[in-house]
Amino acid sequence: MNNEIEPIVGNWYLHLGKGRDFTVVAVDEDGRGVEIQYFDGDLEELSLEEWAAMELDIREPPEDWTGPVDDVELDDLGYED
Repeated sequence: MNNEIEPIVGNWYLHLGKGRDFTVVAVDEDGRGVEIQYFDGDLEELSLEEWAAMELDIREPPEDWTGPVDDVELDDLGYED
């Protein structure tokens, strides 16, 4: 299966095969690879061929986007109790 979804830095996607949300954190300047970060912080590098073969769905950013970010203080987010 070849999906027609473009990898766009900052956009969120659902990997249907793994049932995991991720964001694109980088696309190679030469357009040959994509780096993604799952919500739990795991990083993965993919070729464009691997990206095209993935079963994907476009997602809205999660309400609590801090999952992949280390050491975030609640004060830094602007939340109030």
